[in-house]
Amino acid sequence: MYHFEYVTKSQAAPVKKELIAILNKVQNILRDDFTFQFYFIGSAARNMITQDTRSNLGFDFDVNIEVNDDDQNYSPKEIREMLKNAFDRVVPHYGYSPAEQSTRVLTIKFKDTARSAILHSCDIAVVHTYFDDEDCERQEYIHFDKKSNRYLWEERSDGYYQLSQKEDWIKKNVPSKALRDWYLWKKNTNTDPHKKSRTIYAEAVHEICQKYRYYD
Repeated sequence: MYHFEYVTKSQAAPVKKELIAILNKVQNILRDDFTFQFYFIGSAARNMITQDTRSNLGFDFDVNIEVNDDDQNYSPKEIREMLKNAFDRVVPHYGYSPAEQSTRVLTIKFKDTARSAILHSCDIAVVHTYFDDEDCERQEYIHFDKKSNRYLWEERSDGYYQLSQKEDWIKKNVPSKALRDWYLWKKNTNTDPHKKSRTIYAEAVHEICQKYRYYD
């Protein structure tokens, strides 16, 4: 059993401001190679950041980096590695450890080494949004395939595109606290330590839609 609670705006706001400063400096470092936009997603974009008050993992943010179309001159591996090198130049000045590469994201962590605790962290995905032959908006992200040791552009699943539609429907048709309460309950009863918050959130959205008859 976990003990997740919602992080207050006063707790999250200074950390978010600092992350924006870090991202702006990374933009400046890479400006001669490629330019990018960034935006917060997931719980940070919805004021639903959680923290287990009895753990040493702190709270986290999710950010998408989108390389501008005119600068798509590098391979997925080159983009991820150039970003990691740039972050590694910037983040020590803000107390973060070097960026860690994983399957979907780069992660920077702010640690309290004396207590062996992570106070907060940020997962950074590299994405590309485009329109397909039917003029539908699509998105792919840089994925590290451990088996082949390659970085590849991978298409988002269909569930990704349906999420925003379901969120809009929930805002209009469901009591305001229903999703917040259910998401927090799911976080506290989750039994898979490898399941990301964004996955639990997507499940919560789906289950709230089921309960309030979105699919009927």
